[in-house]
Amino acid sequence: MATGKEKYLDIVLVGPPGAGKGTHSKFIETTYKIPHISTGDIFRDAIANKTPMGLKAKEFIDKGELVPDDVTVAIVRERLLKKDTEKGFLLDGFPRTIAQAIALDEMMGETGKSINVVIDVVCDEKVLLKRITTRRVCPKCGASFNIVTLKPKVEGICDYCGSKLIQRKDDTAEAFQNRLKEFYAKTEPLVGYYKKKGVLYEIDTTDGNVLEGNGKIKKILSGVLD
Repeated sequence: MATGKEKYLDIVLVGPPGAGKGTHSKFIETTYKIPHISTGDIFRDAIANKTPMGLKAKEFIDKGELVPDDVTVAIVRERLLKKDTEKGFLLDGFPRTIAQAIALDEMMGETGKSINVVIDVVCDEKVLLKRITTRRVCPKCGASFNIVTLKPKVEGICDYCGSKLIQRKDDTAEAFQNRLKEFYAKTEPLVGYYKKKGVLYEIDTTDGNVLEGNGKIKKILSGVLD
């Protein structure tokens, strides 16, 4: 349990699809040696390991339904109780709603810690659309590329595992607009929620300068740790 004097980084990353959350997550994970916890990854792990909550989640996913909050929260809880999160973690994809944020606060209260950094990654909508529609991903290892700004060494082939790159079904212009509407309706209110708590910071990734974005994040996190 935290004593209140210990320095830790319990981070939530918020932002629309294509804003660069994945790119900056890798920088945070590598620099600060804390686990990057993606809800997609922990869902897949829970299902693969056939945990009770993983099996429950699979029932909904197999039917094409959204996994209910109580199951999602329970799966996140299982992950946050693991030893590697003691000095901090980075949550990506959770919470998505105010209800989930409240549940996360209650969960954190049990450990004597709290979410102490929320980074809102903002970006111009036109830039987001261009990034998303030109994004290509590796179906095997999950690596992400862009046919305009981050080309693979060999066209259409993953640099890391040699698999053929694909465009995800939800990376089309129409699907992106739907995802963006859902983000603004459900996830954007989190900005106000965390702003009231005094833990919200913002970085703008419109210009696509990753090094500059990482520098801003480092300044934010250094201030929290000092």
